[in-house]
Amino acid sequence: MTDQAPALRRHLLATEGGDAAAEAASLLSAPGFARLVAALEADHDHFVEQLVALTEIPSPPFGEARRAAAYAELLRGQGLEQVETDDEGNVTALRPGTDPEAGVIVLCSHLDTVFPAGTNVTVRREGTVLRAPGVGDDTRGLAVLLAMARALDAAGLRTRAGLLLLASVGEEGAGDLRGVKAFFGRSRWREQVAGFIAMDGINPARLVHAAVGSKRYRVTFRGPGGHSFGAFGLVNPAFALARAADGLSRIRVPASPRTTYSIGRLGGGTSINAIPEEAWMEVDLRSASAGGLAALEARFLDLLPQAAADENAARDTARGEIKVEVTRIGDRPAGVTPRDSRLARIAAEVIRAQGYDLVHEASSTDSNIPISLGIPAVTLGTGGSGGREHSLEEWIDVEKGPSVKGVATALATILSVAGITSN
Repeated sequence: MTDQAPALRRHLLATEGGDAAAEAASLLSAPGFARLVAALEADHDHFVEQLVALTEIPSPPFGEARRAAAYAELLRGQGLEQVETDDEGNVTALRPGTDPEAGVIVLCSHLDTVFPAGTNVTVRREGTVLRAPGVGDDTRGLAVLLAMARALDAAGLRTRAGLLLLASVGEEGAGDLRGVKAFFGRSRWREQVAGFIAMDGINPARLVHAAVGSKRYRVTFRGPGGHSFGAFGLVNPAFALARAADGLSRIRVPASPRTTYSIGRLGGGTSINAIPEEAWMEVDLRSASAGGLAALEARFLDLLPQAAADENAARDTARGEIKVEVTRIGDRPAGVTPRDSRLARIAAEVIRAQGYDLVHEASSTDSNIPISLGIPAVTLGTGGSGGREHSLEEWIDVEKGPSVKGVATALATILSVAGITSN
């Protein structure tokens, strides 16, 4: 990587200088932007066709390969360069910039959905409404990246920094952002990244500049077990788990930055009339603050050996003591791209100038990873409207006007960040 990419990173993180509102107004009123909008409108039916086709390719957790292969072919078919699939399953493609020294801006949407293999992903059309699991989250984002690249070509617009399209794996749930973690850990592009924009979520008024971090644990208490009547008095893993769960419930967390905890799953035991040999729970800890998350995590972890010790002190350990096993099953870092950074200011002013009521949000998206590495990153909405994401009743509305406006809004931010060189 040349020393220009870090300079662009610093520029996008700068909290002083430049009139973001004036810059947004100038870009949105330029002839090139009008051509871009016209290109998106002319391409809309093609966009919807690709969106439907991609939605109907199942992409369950850890099963994204078939959709990834289809997406790579679409990227090649559009003439994008250096289309590759890495060893984690991510697909990348380059739209070169005019200045190789400027690095690349990553535009990212994720390939995976939350739905398991075997889920019916057939798209049902009701006028302009499309209904199917995963149609909005984040299949629409994948189709939007393709539409953006076509519109830029049709409008004759070039950018100073290159645009690197990234279709990531493992964004959802237990995927734990594995795709973007692998990208920044092993990709040949990682040192050239000057900025990162994830296209995820529908609402075009939404600007995610803060990364909600999470730590997820599976905690298992183990003991000797026995008959519920005949062995009564022996230590019981379920009681130790209950002590730990109660202790977690009593932790006071700040409302700002928002910090939360939850026990999502519980299990163990073999029979109602047996003292279990093990009892387990899966716990989700979250915060928009890295420091707040670390403090909550430390307090939670301190509870666990104490819960085991308390149960051992309360009951008979002649046949063995309660032991606790702690396994981390998820780790998403927290962080923030400052609201007053150039990247966030430009995105905010474009959203406002397009007539939306700007909403600043903290969330957990692929942007968590670059934010945690000090790379300027935000997550933008893909446009239009929708709802019921992560449910079998997920839907989006692809009415042309609102859909095109939302995509154009995100593209205006991208052009401002990457630097438009022809207008």
